[in-house]
Amino acid sequence: MQRLGEVVRTAQGLAIVRCPGEDHPDIGTEAVDEQLTSVGRVVDVFGPVARPYVAVSPDAGVALPTLLGEKLYAR
Repeated sequence: MQRLGEVVRTAQGLAIVRCPGEDHPDIGTEAVDEQLTSVGRVVDVFGPVARPYVAVSPDAGVALPTLLGEKLYAR
């Protein structure tokens, strides 16, 4: 499992995750929380190359506000 990063904000129904370094998952990768519960899928990668942002589209039933500050992982 790869660390995806921390959810820093929500925008337009997406969770915006700041990656810890240059490595980022591919679009379509499943995002899980620390309990390995699926929270969504990566739909976009953007921002600076050194520390990009990843947009995660949440699964049905996942409340975006509860993800703020959470660390997510790529499975």
